[in-house]
Amino acid sequence: MNFITYPTTALEDWVTNFYIRLGITSPKQIDETVIARKLNIFLHRKERTPFYEICGRYKGITIDIRESREKQREDFFHELCHILRHSGIQTMMPEAFRQLQEWDANNFTMYAAIPYHMIINYDLTDKYIVNEVKDDFRVTKELCYKRLENLSRKSIL
Repeated sequence: MNFITYPTTALEDWVTNFYIRLGITSPKQIDETVIARKLNIFLHRKERTPFYEICGRYKGITIDIRESREKQREDFFHELCHILRHSGIQTMMPEAFRQLQEWDANNFTMYAAIPYHMIINYDLTDKYIVNEVKDDFRVTKELCYKRLENLSRKSIL
């Protein structure tokens, strides 16, 4: 794949700049606990569905420990997006706004879990690329396929 012709989105650029500000430049440095700590966000792992909470200066993310570590990671990024990029109470906003926030959080998850500035170092034509990316970035195979398809679809050959 030719990354020179790949048009990044504003959200991909936002994620890249966010990681660079945090000093995160390689997949091994993507660590939910460290990211949460740097952002003063409490990270809880409990047997309940994932959610985020903001109350005054308190910011917290709760992740379901019954899920795989890879799924927990993806849930963390989804909830992190809500804290970093969204405002309002979803149950009190128009459905279209809620859907827009969920769309943004889903894309943020894909971009934060497998960021552009890191994936460009991989040979996406390698027949083992899915397993390599999945293992290096510690994500589910489903998210890996989704991200690789996203990269392939947007690439101008």
